[in-house]
Amino acid sequence: MNRRLLIVFAGLVIAGAFIVYALSLRTPQVAIAPAAPVARPTPTPAPVVERAPEPASPDPAPRPARRAPAKAAPSAAAAPAPAPAAPGAETGTLRIDSDVPGAQVFVDRVFVGAAPVTAPNITPGSHRVNVSAPGYDGVAETVDVAAGPRDLLIKLKEVRLDASIAVVHKHRMGSCRGQLVATPQGIRYNTTDKDDAFSVSLPNLETFEVDYLAKNLKVKLLKGKRYDFTDPDGNADRLFVFHRDVEKARDRLKKGDPPAGQ
Repeated sequence: MNRRLLIVFAGLVIAGAFIVYALSLRTPQVAIAPAAPVARPTPTPAPVVERAPEPASPDPAPRPARRAPAKAAPSAAAAPAPAPAAPGAETGTLRIDSDVPGAQVFVDRVFVGAAPVTAPNITPGSHRVNVSAPGYDGVAETVDVAAGPRDLLIKLKEVRLDASIAVVHKHRMGSCRGQLVATPQGIRYNTTDKDDAFSVSLPNLETFEVDYLAKNLKVKLLKGKRYDFTDPDGNADRLFVFHRDVEKARDRLKKGDPPAGQ
């Protein structure tokens, strides 16, 4: 039994081997060649285009040759340079004092100090000097400054008054026109009517009053004539300002301040 099985098994193995051999004869053998390296394309240079030669342009007209600038002949005698001016040689110096020590001094609206004070390096010409102190009227003067020093004394204690106003004097019958002028020395009435004209010192005014509502200025001379003045335009403000300035001067004269101009 075992022998038969072996024979059958051997026959099957031989038959299988024969079949495999027969199939191998029918199938073509394909040889796999190794992959060839990929060749990179070499860049082709751009073709060179040759340009035709341009026609030669005609020769331009010859330019005249430039001449070298002529050198200035040296002068026989060169003028010497001016010598620099000494500092402050062309300016002025104001030494400003006042009869009121410590008064405030201004030159051209610029504060320079309290009197006595020196203002240096002032250009020659016209300049405005203002001096003021508490309790006194400020004084403004125009000063002509020249090169060099100059002393200036400002008197604040002096009574200054320069006022004038056009007025109409009312009479009992009619009126006359004129001008009231006031200075530290007194008041005068200038008019063509000689009977009404007068000149009197400030202390010799018995009455000197202004009525703003009535637009009237009343003046009475000491032991003398009485006057009623009005403004030609009916302006009470002018009468008021004139009266105020005269009264201020009268008060200072009574205190003993000297009048200016003496």
